Amino acid sequence: MSETQRKLTTIFCADVQDYTRLMGEDEEGTLAMLKRYRDAMSRLIGAHGGRVINTWGDGVIAEFPSVVECLRAAMDVQNELAGENALRPADARMQFRIGINLGDVIVDGDDLYGDGVNIAARLQASATAGGIVISNTVYDQVRNKVAVSFDFLGPLAVKNIADAVPSYAVRIGEVEAVPPAAATPHSEFKADADAGPHTQANSAPAMQKLAALTRPMFWLAALAVAVLLAINTMSWQGVFWSAWPVLGLAVLSALVWVTIQNRFDRILSTLGVIGLGVAGINILTWHGIFWSGWPLLGIGVVAALYRIARR
Repeated sequence: MSETQRKLTTIFCADVQDYTRLMGEDEEGTLAMLKRYRDAMSRLIGAHGGRVINTWGDGVIAEFPSVVECLRAAMDVQNELAGENALRPADARMQFRIGINLGDVIVDGDDLYGDGVNIAARLQASATAGGIVISNTVYDQVRNKVAVSFDFLGPLAVKNIADAVPSYAVRIGEVEAVPPAAATPHSEFKADADAGPHTQANSAPAMQKLAALTRPMFWLAALAVAVLLAINTMSWQGVFWSAWPVLGLAVLSALVWVTIQNRFDRILSTLGVIGLGVAGINILTWHGIFWSGWPLLGIGVVAALYRIARR
């Protein structure tokens, strides 16, 4: 009998939201769809260098030598399955929740055990349907390597582990993960994942609609700026009075843009816009004193503390 071995690896854990309800409504159809979706998941896992370790019920567990490729595989899985689900009625869609953890595990043949696996399962349990939740160990490895945003969810309690695990939701366009406090309690590997319905957040479609509604506003703001500058120029009496409404429109438009965009952190972007607005006021009221340095310093400190807290 070989000795127990340990290794550091990336664990991918997934299961189906509301699997019990789906089985109760259509057993044969649900099983056929589960097989089709798991085949697609296995294909994408393999394409990113991972391997499926085990399947149980509606769940899948896999490991990856690369943390970055594991996250990319999870995103590809959710995007492909979202396309499949878009063709089905809302109450008949099969949506997976995915948790990812980088940790030390025990190797027993082809199986993996230990806290590293249990944490991945707990992260998966805290995700919403179609969502991905990662641990802080994964976040530290991928945050500057994958073009995606993250939402800090706070510490996540895991059974038999003394310290809570900081967790992050991956913004993949369809859903946002709920805070751990709102997630269904789970024990080690998989407990009551399907005990009851969970709420799915449809933030991305709402943000897309908001972006479509606000796009004409940007054009109107640009037109207003052009008109104000033209009026100021045509009625020039040595006073550049249009600078104030132009600054106001610019700051307002920037704040709206920060709200609807997903490329940059919204809080840091908002602080940046406010800082530029303060600097603009200082320039327009310039009397030889750089008074905006103090509020800009305060904004910088707040931004730094926020960044540290997120890490």
